[in-house]
Amino acid sequence: MNRRKFLKMSSAGVLVSSMPVFPSFTQYAKYRTALVGSGWWGMNILREAIAAGESKVVALCDVDDRYLYPAADEVNKLNGDRPKTYKDYREMIQKERPEIVIVATPDHWHPLITIAALQAGAHVYVEKPIGHTINEGKAMVKAARETNQVVQVGTHRRVSPHNISGMDFLKSGKAGKIGMVRAFVHYGGDAGKVIPDTEAPKGLDWNAWCGPAPLRPYNAAIHPRGFRQFLDYSNGQLGDWGIHWMDQILWWTEEKGPRKIFSSSARRIKKDNTDAPDTQLVNYEFESFNAVWEHRLYGANEAEKANVGCYFYGTEGTFHMGWQDGWTFYPADKKKSLIHADPVLHTVDHHNVKELWADFLLSISQKRRPVCDIEIGHRSTNMSLLGMISAKAGRSISWDPEKEMILDDGGASAFLKRDYRAPWIYPIV
Repeated sequence: MNRRKFLKMSSAGVLVSSMPVFPSFTQYAKYRTALVGSGWWGMNILREAIAAGESKVVALCDVDDRYLYPAADEVNKLNGDRPKTYKDYREMIQKERPEIVIVATPDHWHPLITIAALQAGAHVYVEKPIGHTINEGKAMVKAARETNQVVQVGTHRRVSPHNISGMDFLKSGKAGKIGMVRAFVHYGGDAGKVIPDTEAPKGLDWNAWCGPAPLRPYNAAIHPRGFRQFLDYSNGQLGDWGIHWMDQILWWTEEKGPRKIFSSSARRIKKDNTDAPDTQLVNYEFESFNAVWEHRLYGANEAEKANVGCYFYGTEGTFHMGWQDGWTFYPADKKKSLIHADPVLHTVDHHNVKELWADFLLSISQKRRPVCDIEIGHRSTNMSLLGMISAKAGRSISWDPEKEMILDDGGASAFLKRDYRAPWIYPIV
């Protein structure tokens, strides 16, 4: 792909002392860009792509007209592009030949769309988690390496200023030797209620929405935006939120993954349509430290200092890596003052997608791997999926992070993949 590009480095990109300088782009040609999944988060990504000035939006794809056509209207208002609209990503890729494809569908669709886009010659920005099973992730990494295309995973905390400076602090050894990390997400909620199944809304192709996953009756609790708590289409709170904080742990350590995993999970409070755990604890045993994941979907309170993030417990003190509250170090020596860094997040939905997209573009132009390369996203997704495999198997599992194998447990290994519904074919690893 031959392109003439002029990169203008902007000092405004430096948000904290350790923050890398992200470029603003002026170009003579634009990447033909397509979005698959034009809902809330997909449009958050696309708006940043448009704002970066490097994309001509040629197509949008969504199986739900209620999101597809309003998104097309918004794109036209934002930059004058009149994207073609599609309900089948395969047709869109074949006809439009996009150079960049954004994949912002529910989790169970990520692998097939990503692999198809890569094989058609596109670079891909895919949302987290990268897939529903570990073997899907392996197939995605394989496709990226075989095609030599750039794949950026949407774990935008890798470019968030306070996460970067926080990692610098941790890796400097100022927290001392760290023996344990506690990752957690606690949001409030109640028991909920059962919502009856109905006919799918007009304009929604429900069969296509379910795709390779099981076809179940349409229910408004699943779509829109409720799919995360249905195990046919996602992996619950651990699959959704867990990857962000598992990624922080793997960013900090030099180890590729845990060796032993045990999960205890249950539905203690929820009485609604969902089937994912509302309460879950996972212990991850690494060679040099232990990590613990915990979540609950109820019991919001003011007693805890933070409801999301990671606590890194070190010999010199405790370090909290947070989200909207930045990071804070609590010294073990009470005579020392705590150290704090505020977050620098974009106002709408508190993210740093703008910086992640800039790195994506720079990776394409420089033919290098991005800050959230598919292999990084794959390993972080694995952490969440291993916790879910242990929960489904009902026992501890042993994991080889180099070979990406569950050891001596055929029953648990069966959860590394799942059956696909015809006519969709499971990606070959």
